[in-house]
Amino acid sequence: MSSLAIIGAGTMGAGIAHIAAVAAHDVILYDVSDDVLARACARISATLDSGVARGKLDDGGRRDALARIRTSTDLESAVSDRHVVIEAVPEDLQLKTEIFQRAAMAAPPSALLATNTSSLSVTEIAAVASSPERVVGMHFFNPVAAMKLMEIVRGALTSGDAVARAADFASTLGKQSIVVGDSAGFATSRLGVVLGLEAMRMLEQGVASAEDIDTAMELGYNHPVGPLKLTDIVGLDVRLAVAERLHAALGDATYAPPAILRELVANGHLGRKSGHGFYDWPPP
Repeated sequence: MSSLAIIGAGTMGAGIAHIAAVAAHDVILYDVSDDVLARACARISATLDSGVARGKLDDGGRRDALARIRTSTDLESAVSDRHVVIEAVPEDLQLKTEIFQRAAMAAPPSALLATNTSSLSVTEIAAVASSPERVVGMHFFNPVAAMKLMEIVRGALTSGDAVARAADFASTLGKQSIVVGDSAGFATSRLGVVLGLEAMRMLEQGVASAEDIDTAMELGYNHPVGPLKLTDIVGLDVRLAVAERLHAALGDATYAPPAILRELVANGHLGRKSGHGFYDWPPP
């Protein structure tokens, strides 16, 4: 069992806390307010309830998992004795580096430091740490409990030991890991964004409806979720930000965000979290 601190109690942070607690890790979940943490704990509890209903764990396992999760609004205290620290705040480089610098200073010198980013440079984030060799990218996927992959990103100074520790940790969570270099979009975001943006262009051009485009990939290519529905689940604002970063970094028109994506985001249609995107969604 490892002691784990997760910085950020949003969708990804709560999801990581959930699977880590089920895997018998001791978890501290940090965020800036008790209200945010209470909502995260409610989501975790509901997910565990669903797991019990589906026979994935019993009532005792649910209680044990919840007992392993503590919350904190004091970042330095939350990371001070942890074996693993995972930063899972929104995809904003300035925000991530500010928080990462504080966490790296407060965490034990032996702690593995990880950033859950889908597209930002792990090397840049690691540069604010006094020992960047122990910093690695751990890219989890949403929904965290269901997705089996962890993309481990090796920064320019990440040590082989840090990569090995990250892979070992992934295996304790039941995740299959891959190791990629610190290039724009890594492997998964780069491939996934291309598919999603092309689906949006097809919708713009009237090639097919959103439902039929998604069905084509679900039934024709055995994708569990089509690219437009997946964009709604991830968040259109998140997909737009990633596409803009990849377009700027790679200079390839393939990554230029289509007008339909910009328009939906400008109108506040962000997908499942707002209730409207390429699909209409029920209230959370």
